[in-house]
Amino acid sequence: MLNFYFLNSTLKIFKEILYFPVWWYSKGAWTFLLKIGEFLSLREKGLALRIWIENIMVTMYGQSDLISSFISYLMRVFQIIFRGIIMISWFLICLIVFLSYLIIPILTVYQIIFQIF
Repeated sequence: MLNFYFLNSTLKIFKEILYFPVWWYSKGAWTFLLKIGEFLSLREKGLALRIWIENIMVTMYGQSDLISSFISYLMRVFQIIFRGIIMISWFLICLIVFLSYLIIPILTVYQIIFQIF
């Protein structure tokens, strides 16, 4: 009886070890990409970049003269450029994190093999 449980547990552990790379590069990677997409969506909402772009030609404080329109336009362009740079930075950080996610198992196996031989 004890041998049966030991053998069953050993087979399940072996099966999980063999299934791990398949999960990591399929369902795990997809789930990680969805989380990154959700994170970037929250960053975009926090920066309100889309709202700034939609309202680029709207004057600030309801002023309708030429100088106020020009100042409002310049201010919004500056804000869009600055917030766009921040959003691109977040995207690049997420890209680096995702690529690291893909490389870590390969690097780990390489290091294990390097240490054995």
